[in-house]
Amino acid sequence: MPTIFPKRNNSQLIFSSVVAIFAISSLGLVACGKKDEGAPQGAGMVMPVSVIPVKSTSVPITAEAVAQTEGAKEVEIRPRVGGILLKRMYQEGASVKEGQTMFLIDPAPYQIALQQAKAAYSAQQARVDQTTREEARLRGLLTSQSISQREYDNASSDKATSVANLQQALANVKEAELNLSYTNVTAPLSGVSGRFQFSEGALVAANTSLLTTVSQISPIWVRFSLSDSEIKQLGGHLSENNVKEISLVLPDGSTYKQKGKLNFSASQIDPRLGTQQLRATFENSDHQLLPGQFVRARITTGVRTGVFLLPQTSVLTGDQGKFVFVADKDKEGKVVAAVRPIKEGGWLGNDWVVLEGLKEGDQVIADNLIKVRPGAPVNPHPFGTAPTMPTNPSAKAK
Repeated sequence: MPTIFPKRNNSQLIFSSVVAIFAISSLGLVACGKKDEGAPQGAGMVMPVSVIPVKSTSVPITAEAVAQTEGAKEVEIRPRVGGILLKRMYQEGASVKEGQTMFLIDPAPYQIALQQAKAAYSAQQARVDQTTREEARLRGLLTSQSISQREYDNASSDKATSVANLQQALANVKEAELNLSYTNVTAPLSGVSGRFQFSEGALVAANTSLLTTVSQISPIWVRFSLSDSEIKQLGGHLSENNVKEISLVLPDGSTYKQKGKLNFSASQIDPRLGTQQLRATFENSDHQLLPGQFVRARITTGVRTGVFLLPQTSVLTGDQGKFVFVADKDKEGKVVAAVRPIKEGGWLGNDWVVLEGLKEGDQVIADNLIKVRPGAPVNPHPFGTAPTMPTNPSAKAK
């Protein structure tokens, strides 16, 4: 006979399904519990960190400031006489030497004026010769009492007047010669020429038309300023007596090979900016520096001893200022991360200069600082080496 299964209603089917699911879930939980019992606890792992043992050292007392170069002498070239600008005699932007002709102004009017002045001088010279002869002749007649004293005095006055007029004519000749020489516009100093402001054939006015500029860039000046706090850091008011060295950091980060010398320091603090204005001079024979260039001036006034150098990444900033983490032992003898507030003295290259807050031999933590917490256990290892894995005591017992 065929087996006949009893019919079940929907309620009995649902109840059977729930019982089966519960049984499967219970088996899974038991299996997971057994697995977790043999797994290591993550909470017991120690954070590996790199440490740097600090040692006291000596560093220069320096400060840096944004600076700008300028020509030691910057001269505007203007014509001393007016006229038509015939020719430009130099290459724009090229170096020029003192006395080199830069522009030529039409000399024809001034050549004519010189000829006229020389002619007037010659005529006046003839007048002097005439009055001299007349005065000598009348002097003999006066001796023989052939003429009156008044006639002789008039002749003597004519001679003196003609001599004075001759001197005036000579001055006019020299002035005409000078004006003619001014038609050759020359460089008053050696330096680098600027852009030509006119075109050939233009009419220029005496003493007003700006033709170009010449900048003396060897030596070259560097102008900068320092704030009150920076001046205090360097030891007070700066002068040629207490500034030991000035160097330049170029825009590409390299250091200019020549050292500078302070040639100006303001006697007071600028009340508007709260800074002291300073200026240094640098040799620039190869024209590596150009006027208007932005650089950084590094001023050194002495040496500071008993300080520590730390990488920038190891120094953190909090509400109370700068601080570092050091690997130190707690009361239980465990190596933990401890907070040490520090007083910094600025940067030296890529390192912070630490003035206070550390002592010789402190192990400063240099990495994993995002994960480090005050009082958390750490596993220190020398900076730049791979961390060593701590031994597992439970594994040894097995």
